[in-house]
Parts: sequence; structure tokens; C-alpha cells
Amino acid sequence: MKKATTRITVRLPTALLRQAQATTGEGVTGTVRRGLQRIVAVDAQKKLRELRGKVPIAVEVETLRDDRDLDRR
Repeated sequence: MKKATTRITVRLPTALLRQAQATTGEGVTGTVRRGLQRIVAVDAQKKLRELRGKVPIAVEVETLRDDRDLDRR
């Protein structure tokens, strides 16, 4: 199934675009896509940090050890 896409026109400083492309090693579309993905990822990380200490987690240490033992077999 094809993902929906949006065609846009955007004005960017040429030097910034070239520097970003040199960093990503991709063309304009790939560079812009990676930049947008990074914005989304940073926002998700921020939201997770805001939850720090607010989500109760009940984990049995012995259960974790049993899982680790299974991975070693």
C-alpha cells in the first residue's frame, strides 16, 4: 500500500540546505524528510522525559533474571 505524500514548495537558505545534504548524504527530499523525522523524535523524547517518575512499573527481578537466562541458552 502506498503511503500518502504531500508535495510542497519551501524556500530555504541554500547554504543551510547544502550543509544538511552533506551531513545526510541524501538529496533534498531525503534531507527534509530526515529533518522532519528528527523533529518528531525529539518531541517524543521530550514527552517521555516529562513522564519520568510518573508511570508506575512493577517488575519482578526474578522474572527479569529468568528472561536473561533464556537468552543465554
